[in-house]
Amino acid sequence: MTFEVTILGSSSAIPTSERYPTAQAVNLLGRFFLVDCGEGTQIQLRRMKFSFARVNHIFVSHLHGDHFLGLPGLISTRNLLGIKSDLHIYAHSPLKELIQPLIDHMKGELGFSITFHPLNFRQPAVVWEDRLVEVVSFPLKHSVPCCGFLFREKPSLPNLRKDQIARYAIPVSQMQQIKEGAGFTTGEGAEIPHSELVIAPPAPRSYAFMTDTAYHEPAAEIIRGADLLYHEATFLEEMQDWAGKTLHSTARQAAQMAVHAGVGRLILGHFSTRYKNLSPFLTEARALFPETSLAADGDRFAIPTLPRRNACQN
Repeated sequence: MTFEVTILGSSSAIPTSERYPTAQAVNLLGRFFLVDCGEGTQIQLRRMKFSFARVNHIFVSHLHGDHFLGLPGLISTRNLLGIKSDLHIYAHSPLKELIQPLIDHMKGELGFSITFHPLNFRQPAVVWEDRLVEVVSFPLKHSVPCCGFLFREKPSLPNLRKDQIARYAIPVSQMQQIKEGAGFTTGEGAEIPHSELVIAPPAPRSYAFMTDTAYHEPAAEIIRGADLLYHEATFLEEMQDWAGKTLHSTARQAAQMAVHAGVGRLILGHFSTRYKNLSPFLTEARALFPETSLAADGDRFAIPTLPRRNACQN
């Protein structure tokens, strides 16, 4: 089952000829999520052949322009294409006041409704979920209220072993209980443990998005064990003092977060345009966390299905 992150924009506040401001597309089990919507996001969606009809849920980390100024154009294009599905935007509550006048002046009436969902900047909160997937927002440390997002699969129940079901003639009425952790007692009184009756499910996968933020240790517990982490790295360590003043991070600090949180892989992004050569970012981060990559517009990062867990953990 697909779990893939596509980088639509990896620059910081100023776009370059090769990098747009922050935006990402997350495809999780067929659910499509847009994370941030910097200027040019709709152009990138077209270039990377994403259907605008799939853009129904947009998560905006904070209200600096390079993270949301692409919204009015995206909304207008969505309307011009005749898309009727409702649009849900998860963001700081003032966003509605900022873009509503632009929406009001668009040509014709919108053919869909827009619902704004305010984020919680004090503590983690589930902002979207269904039976298989959930999205959690969590506070970061920036000059304005800012949230990170954690996209994760919900734990699944194990599959029953068909050979054991037949061997012990287990009735259908007890199968759900066994999936949920029960064992089985045979007609002769033998106790068959749960672990012998099921095949453990794959471990649930997760992706954490953290931009913009200074190094913020409390976030490590929220994203602990994530398979993939995107962490802003606006500066190199030589500019640590300036990073602290602007509440941004260095490549080394991003790597420190990856180590502290015990994540599987790290992606660096949100690079300051003062740097023409980004290879020092990779060197700096890999000194602490070898499984580091640099984000580039158009990159896709897949999170593979993980090995099955020990059945005794269910």
